[in-house]
Amino acid sequence: MTQEETADRPRVDAHEKVSGRAIYAADQPIPGLLHAMMVPATIVTGRIEAIELTAAMNVRGVVRVFTHEDFSQIKTTPAARGAYGQPGKGHQPMTSPVVRHRGEPVALVVAETLEAAVEGAEAVKVRYAEDAFSARMEDDLASPEPEPDRQLSSGDAEAAFATADHRIDVEYLHPQQHHNPIELISTTAAFEDGELRIYEGTQAAAAFAGGLAGMMGMEPTRLRGVSPYTGGGFGQKNGIQEQSVLVAGAAAMLRRPVKLVMPRAHLFHTASYRPRSRHRVRLGADEQGRLLAGLYETVQQNSRYDGFACDHGANPPRMYGYGAWQGSDRIVRVDTQTPGHQRAPHEHPSSFATECAMDELAEAVGMDPVELRLANDAQSDPITGKPFSSRHLADCLRRGAELFDWSRRMREPAALVADNGDLVGLGVACGSYKASMTASVTTLRLFASGKCEIATSGHEMGQGIRSVIAAELIEVLGVDPAKLEIRIGDTGHAPQHITAGSWGTGSSAPAARSAALRLREELSQLIGNPLSQEPVHVQLARTRRPFLEVTVDTIPLGKDGQVIEQLRRGIPSTTGPEYPDFMAFSWIAHFAEVHVETSTGRVRVRRVVSVADCGRVMNRRTAESQVRGGVIWGVGAALREVGETDPRFGGVLNNDLAEYIVPVNADIGTIEVEFIDQPDFKLNISGVKGLGEVAMVGATAAVVNAVYNATGRRVRHLPIRIEDLL
Repeated sequence: MTQEETADRPRVDAHEKVSGRAIYAADQPIPGLLHAMMVPATIVTGRIEAIELTAAMNVRGVVRVFTHEDFSQIKTTPAARGAYGQPGKGHQPMTSPVVRHRGEPVALVVAETLEAAVEGAEAVKVRYAEDAFSARMEDDLASPEPEPDRQLSSGDAEAAFATADHRIDVEYLHPQQHHNPIELISTTAAFEDGELRIYEGTQAAAAFAGGLAGMMGMEPTRLRGVSPYTGGGFGQKNGIQEQSVLVAGAAAMLRRPVKLVMPRAHLFHTASYRPRSRHRVRLGADEQGRLLAGLYETVQQNSRYDGFACDHGANPPRMYGYGAWQGSDRIVRVDTQTPGHQRAPHEHPSSFATECAMDELAEAVGMDPVELRLANDAQSDPITGKPFSSRHLADCLRRGAELFDWSRRMREPAALVADNGDLVGLGVACGSYKASMTASVTTLRLFASGKCEIATSGHEMGQGIRSVIAAELIEVLGVDPAKLEIRIGDTGHAPQHITAGSWGTGSSAPAARSAALRLREELSQLIGNPLSQEPVHVQLARTRRPFLEVTVDTIPLGKDGQVIEQLRRGIPSTTGPEYPDFMAFSWIAHFAEVHVETSTGRVRVRRVVSVADCGRVMNRRTAESQVRGGVIWGVGAALREVGETDPRFGGVLNNDLAEYIVPVNADIGTIEVEFIDQPDFKLNISGVKGLGEVAMVGATAAVVNAVYNATGRRVRHLPIRIEDLL
């Protein structure tokens, strides 16, 4: 499909969304609905000694107040709440009097109205026995894990570093950050048609069928996860939330539907978040700027009780042709809720550290930062030795430098000045993200009338996955988008894998294409001749059949049929970036121009140019949107976002959008997006790789490097504040 064919194709669900017909989880019209509100713990660690419920029960409209005594039967299976199905210790609040982190639910008030539920929750009084705690990984009671979470090595990096002509040894600090999607986290539970339906804006509807049913002691077939639309997830909605089983349990006990929408302030203390991390980077190069050694050590905070891997070191060694590499990732445990995946979870912080370190190395060697990266381009992975399935990072750099007019950059900091006196800085950074895939079960039905229905695995989170599915059906079958119904995010229609890790397009596009090709094949056999150029449904009508249906199991490269059974049981099973014969990644280069006011130190990002290598571009409109969104996240990380934890009381101080600062329109200048658009058919039949996560990787480093070029101040923590530049 050419760029001209995809450039102006609108999202297939655009009109449905702007007209308000797209119904999200919390908007489901359910008769007799009760409303719930949580009571958050006001301590960090300890035990509940007593809960006084009389005042809450006297609030008009309150139906019941649930406590840990009501939910002690909940089973916390080893992988019940682990992200991506990873085993965790499975702490589930309100199953005992133990409190493990500030803000976790200690009571659940259910009422006839939302107002009564809120008033009742405020009336609940809890007495605690409080224990000592650590809220940050720098605190005295924080506990470092004795062994690294991950280690990667190739060659003798220590020896190569010791003898290098140019060496840098720097440490970068990345703060705690919070997702804050527009759609708040919510759970609605209702018994319908003999099954318990859970409506939740989620990236993992099947997690309910497996994890939630197991926690409640139910048969998975009696529980259905429904998420037709998700108003932003970014990794925060890829598992069972703290409130999910509580709402489902309340509905089961009351035999009435129950809905809970979590207030944003609560989510800062119950939902996952990007954890605080430290990154020590050592790079060694020869006189010509060739990388001889990379040594990378990271430390990341985690909760006391659950599993979230530290994986910062996975991507950096794959970025360039390192002569030798040594890396380790270590966890420090503190008393907080479990962190989790947030857009480019480890790749973004690691790119901030390593790409800024590359900028420092370029200065030490006396090379242009773009030329240094081009001089160290690689076509194979230094760790495994396997070739990359495709890698056009050098093309991204050259194309971006041309579009950006990189030649304007002055090597000396603060040498480029705007007409109004602002200091102008230009920065560059690169990024990569694994190209992963997962299994799918797809049922495609074409009607002689031209109507087409497809049910497949995947979740629509605003990223345009419906448009990706539609693009393949339009190309292979010529279906009319107006007559196309796409059913995703619902375990009642098809088994659902988690949609995360930038594998949505890489999984759904091949699945849709495979089903469409199978349908063409079966129709051709039915007719007895190859299909003509006529519309497919017209050829079907001649067979006097009302419809033709096919079901296709899509097994990703490197897996076998077992993944389909795992998918049906709600167990995630992804593959990549390592495949039998190659490694697969998406790549990107970002160029940023900043203007810094000399009197105030205020930084403005005036322009960003981003060029991505994501394989085949399925829909240019949604692809450009993904990159622009990722760049804005990068600008926010560089200059705005930080979760400020109070070490005295363990809570996040800026737990709302009034004080947790994110970029607004006035903060964002021009963002120009370009694509290499070279299909990667080694990976899948659609030739696609992921884009949503790689879009952010390196964007922050480009801004930080530009700030250095403008001011001469090398800031090694985020966000950059005005006081850092005055």
